[in-house]
Amino acid sequence: MVRDTTNDDVNWSRRRFVSTAGAIGLGASVGTGTVNARSDKANGRGKGRGHGRGGGNGKGRGGPVAGPMRGLVRQSYRYFEEFTNEDTGLAPDRVDLDGGTATLARRTSPANIGMQLLSTVSANELGFLDDEKSKNRLSTVLDTLERVKKWNGHYFRWYKTEDATIDVDFGGEFISTVDNGWLTAGLVVVGQAFESLNDRTSALVEAMDYSKLYDAESPTNPFNFDDPVGQMYGGYDYAAGEYTDFNFGLFNTEPRVAGYLAIGKGDVPKEHWWGMFRTFPPTIELDDGSFKYGDYSWTTQQPEGEFKTYDGVEVWEGHYDLYGTKYVPSYGGSMFESLMPSLVMKEKELGTEALGPNNHRQAQLQIEYARKQGYPAWGFSPCATPDGYVTTGVSELGVSGYDERKRYQGLVTPHATFLAAEYAPTAAVRENIKTFRQFDVTGPYGFYDSVDVQSGTVTKAYLALDQGMSIGSITNYLTDGALRDHLHADPIGSKPEDLLAAEEFTI
Repeated sequence: MVRDTTNDDVNWSRRRFVSTAGAIGLGASVGTGTVNARSDKANGRGKGRGHGRGGGNGKGRGGPVAGPMRGLVRQSYRYFEEFTNEDTGLAPDRVDLDGGTATLARRTSPANIGMQLLSTVSANELGFLDDEKSKNRLSTVLDTLERVKKWNGHYFRWYKTEDATIDVDFGGEFISTVDNGWLTAGLVVVGQAFESLNDRTSALVEAMDYSKLYDAESPTNPFNFDDPVGQMYGGYDYAAGEYTDFNFGLFNTEPRVAGYLAIGKGDVPKEHWWGMFRTFPPTIELDDGSFKYGDYSWTTQQPEGEFKTYDGVEVWEGHYDLYGTKYVPSYGGSMFESLMPSLVMKEKELGTEALGPNNHRQAQLQIEYARKQGYPAWGFSPCATPDGYVTTGVSELGVSGYDERKRYQGLVTPHATFLAAEYAPTAAVRENIKTFRQFDVTGPYGFYDSVDVQSGTVTKAYLALDQGMSIGSITNYLTDGALRDHLHADPIGSKPEDLLAAEEFTI
């Protein structure tokens, strides 16, 4: 039995975080469609890959968790197979299960669609979905994306899955920068996975004008306000006709994907990459009561670090310290803020002095945090609860931390484990999977979205975004980065690679 909850507030808007300093905002959701992976080489924009990486033909990862992880991808992908609208190709944002009843939130976002595309590419990469079915499903999604209402090529926050109209009653008349970044990423990956679809995906990506979401005059350089470096707006409120009053100012958060691709497209200058804060600068009060760089005393720590200059832009390369380990923080301390971009960006491969080791330390510190708290599992990231959705993480890993962490101390989400699979010890991943099964977190579409390891309460819900993150992460783990290879095979993904390689964190 399926119950429609198109306007049910229990299945509420997915994600939007704004720092108290206006430095970072986020909006995201996920789900819809399916995509093929490589059999016909991409036309002009990059080279396709041979079929079957990680699926038994060609190179792939083995080991004690490879088999169970492959099974999880197959099972998790059923979410998109069973709940996607046949006419629009769009999958619901959330599905709650209660006995024999499935309650669907029949709306989706650009980020959901991007994750759904990555999930279909993943299913094809691992051999669960053949090329013909993949392309057919993908074509249905592209048909919808080509006809829906857009703003400067960008997509509105919420569309109804049954007819792809904007869900005005659910606040859909907003253009989210971070959401559109994930849709761009999904389209670029699809265009490299299928040559026959490349012209269509390329046209959609080229139309997404990120210069319209770029605050070129934002004084984000705290060391020289007369020479500002721009940041991306959080988004544009179409209904109100105005931009958000916050920008994406913090680097170690998932909106950096939108910034990276905007640079790759040529819509914004590369200086934007250096205009985001690694940490906020130290709070240094002068004799006259003013502050040398600004008052950031509200942050969880005062950073250590040093100034470095990249492409003529002075950057405060700051870091925090927890348990004797140095790291660059995210905003709230969640796993997906730090590790979600590595679904498609070669941070591990190219950012060997910056994002690569920092991603490793984010996973390491979440594991250590759980150990010190006495929790039987780790992995803290925004996720579903029985009565809604919470933004949670390890507050000590963020410049601010999420208030919800205090109320959901033992809340663990499986998608965080899989995001960390390429960075965490195999034994730690294996033990988490074992613990999830002991808590009966397994459902018909893979692991349910969360479990409170203190009370044992399982949230019997599935979120398209979290399904997509899990599927994509496991696929990268099993194929040594197939999704990243696709994105970087396109000039949009390859042109900014020097930015990833040039940086040196102080960790």
